[in-house]
Amino acid sequence: MTLSRFEVFYAVVESGSLTKAGEMLNLTQSGISHAINSLENEFGFSLLTRGRSGIYLTSNGERMLEYIRGILILHDRLKQEAAAIKGLEVGVVRIGTFTSVAAQWLPHIIKQFQDDHPGINVKLFEGDYTTLEQWILNGVIDCGFLTSPTPKSLEFLPLKKDKMLCILSDEHPLHKLDRISFKQIEAEPLIMPKEGWDNEINQIFRENNIKPNVKFEVSDDQAIMAMVQNNLGVSIRPEMTLTHIPNNIRILNLEADSFRFIGLATKHNTSPAAKKFIECVHTWLSDHNLLDF
Repeated sequence: MTLSRFEVFYAVVESGSLTKAGEMLNLTQSGISHAINSLENEFGFSLLTRGRSGIYLTSNGERMLEYIRGILILHDRLKQEAAAIKGLEVGVVRIGTFTSVAAQWLPHIIKQFQDDHPGINVKLFEGDYTTLEQWILNGVIDCGFLTSPTPKSLEFLPLKKDKMLCILSDEHPLHKLDRISFKQIEAEPLIMPKEGWDNEINQIFRENNIKPNVKFEVSDDQAIMAMVQNNLGVSIRPEMTLTHIPNNIRILNLEADSFRFIGLATKHNTSPAAKKFIECVHTWLSDHNLLDF
């Protein structure tokens, strides 16, 4: 049982394809298949199922994935530590993010990070808050942008207070207001992000004893905007998601100022590469006057 076979297995799972895994590892498809078959023979059970629509983990494969991922992460950490001792910077840093951070911050941060640390590769994983949290806890990613509160088992570096605002159509009767009351919001059809994206909004509702009239639940910011544009309801969104809104959408302050608190979350004793990335994030935000904590 060799590390290279674990790498092949993980590449197939990550890419969902033998061909893509071969491209990632510079191996032929037959070489990928041989490595998977050899690993399955050594374990004595199948790890993957192959169908017309792709490749999927078997139940046994899912059980083994956690251990194989852990071995590969530890191996990468070992290489990073050895390189650090010699004054070198190598390895991979796996970053979890959500849409607004991915669009507004990460292109600039990654560019600076790659300029400063060319020996460290960056891999991005996008998901909702719940998914990102689980990925950090399970070791899928080294660190991730999250909003507080986070589990006590994670370290959380606060970065920015992002104001929560109400958006509505310019055809809405309340569109000329500067500030909307919670009672007014409670009386309106509400367009909510789906579960996993709605943490801070639900917190506002709990703190202010609001029983929202949820009309639609969608996960995509652009879909929320389109529904608001067509006067299908109002929505509550973080300020960072409202940088390029249509002209016929109005932004109103909430009755009481509320914020989502964006930060970087990691497990304790994170990798040298992840520590370098976190330093880069903090420096870039500070240099651009975006650090707000």
